Amino acid sequence: MEPTSGAGVQAYYAESAERLTRAYESVPFESVHGALLDLLPEPPARVLDVGSGTGRDAAALAGRGFTVDAVEPVTELRRVAERLHQGTGVTWRAGALPALQGVQGPYDVVLLSAVWMHLRPEERPVAMRRLAGLLAPRGILLITLRRGEPPEGRRMFDIPPEEVAGHGAEAGLVPVRLVDEGADLLGRDAVRWNSVALRQERAHCPHP
Repeated sequence: MEPTSGAGVQAYYAESAERLTRAYESVPFESVHGALLDLLPEPPARVLDVGSGTGRDAAALAGRGFTVDAVEPVTELRRVAERLHQGTGVTWRAGALPALQGVQGPYDVVLLSAVWMHLRPEERPVAMRRLAGLLAPRGILLITLRRGEPPEGRRMFDIPPEEVAGHGAEAGLVPVRLVDEGADLLGRDAVRWNSVALRQERAHCPHP
């Protein structure tokens, strides 16, 4: 679910695609995002899933009646998603933060699940401005953050939700919810999760 242009991290996800598929698809969408589901608008609102990985979240949202675009830079993961979730109506495409070239809003919801922690410090404000620019007025940005010591050999950062909210404020987004969701659903003792929800309050979205 790596969104950035970092070749090393993308290589890890490409090489581990089949193993990661078993892990990601074993955890239901509702279990991962239960703390944020009440913030979703009514379908068929338009949703962008950034770093969509194996497509679990995108397919679940489409199943709830949303119009879903899913962006994933790792070809191997994108192929898995297209195979596993055929017929869901999701539009699958290549793309990477912070640029997300070719992606056009506005979206009512933008979701980044286990993605933000891969962005370098200098990429984060750029990416936040881009995401803010894709949101419709009153649109909501949902971000889940993996917390804990980053694993060796992968580019990953332990980013507190307050930092994410700060970058959101700089991009004109208002914090709606910061959640400490606690234990990892895959049973990794050293990993815990936070969620951040930010809303676009401006009548006209900033340019990406």
